[in-house]
Amino acid sequence: MTDPMTGARELPVPEPQSPAPDAADVGRPLPLGVDRTPTGDAAVDAQLARLADADHLAASGHLEVYEDVHRGLRDALTALDRRPGPSAPPVPVGSPASYDNRS
Repeated sequence: MTDPMTGARELPVPEPQSPAPDAADVGRPLPLGVDRTPTGDAAVDAQLARLADADHLAASGHLEVYEDVHRGLRDALTALDRRPGPSAPPVPVGSPASYDNRS
């Protein structure tokens, strides 16, 4: 077909081809292929790696994996709050900063 405005001929756009499923793959869950970028924190990376377990489960089994990973990530964040670190210096009584107690 030719574009009436430009006179250019329009070419058909081919449909993307997906590979034919192997007979063994029919009815079996296929991996989503979602990339997981390492964070550098071992506890978090272990939980992200656990998400790959959902790739081999039917959709009905995903919730259990996601809840387990969520619990593990929450525990990793809680552990960050428990790590000892430098404390802030005390504010001297009578300094302007000691009166700024907004909540």
